[in-house]
Amino acid sequence: MTDSALHLRLRGIAKSYRASARAANVLHRLDLDVRRGEFLVLLGRSGSGKSTLLNLMGGLDYPDAGEVYIDERALFAMSERERTLLRRREIGFVFQAFNLVPTLSVRENVLLPLELNGELGPEAESRAASWLAAVGLEGYGEAFPDELSGGEQQRVAIARALVHGPSLILADEPTGNLDLSTAQKVLDLLDDLCRREGKTLVMATHSREVMGLADRVVSLEDGRVVETAV
Repeated sequence: MTDSALHLRLRGIAKSYRASARAANVLHRLDLDVRRGEFLVLLGRSGSGKSTLLNLMGGLDYPDAGEVYIDERALFAMSERERTLLRRREIGFVFQAFNLVPTLSVRENVLLPLELNGELGPEAESRAASWLAAVGLEGYGEAFPDELSGGEQQRVAIARALVHGPSLILADEPTGNLDLSTAQKVLDLLDDLCRREGKTLVMATHSREVMGLADRVVSLEDGRVVETAV
């Protein structure tokens, strides 16, 4: 595989957190490559390091050792400002808890990434409306998050994650708060949208039902890659 085919490259990633008087090791000198346009699942039980690894991929947390490369750019060699701009322009996040702003309408929530990038006006409004339609929520723009079901809120979160055209989507247990039927619909939607748009999708989950959609599954156990399935 040539480096140009890689979107993410992790080398020697280590991370620990201090709990009381002792350090809890979460990731242990982990190496991982993610191809451009790949749907990669991080599979593992709670506490295996999945969420920590996603946070490091997105520059939301610092490793104790090692480096994350996005398109061969060293993430932690950047300034905090440079990492913030990279996240705003190139990364979309989908969280288990949706993380919608409750005081903003659905339309305003989806517009947020565009506003943070300085994109305002009719074109931004049109893009937000298009993405709401793409996730099946056309006509819901003036509703507020607490007026929607869990599945609808997660679809808003997907529209928000994709509206600014990021190349990399990081999803942390995106169906963990949904019932099985709704979860499957949300997974199918996220998979379809990311493949249609040529996005790289990395999803952390403990659910083996997701494996059928993935191009590759990386299992984490005690902070180490213990299995890779295609």
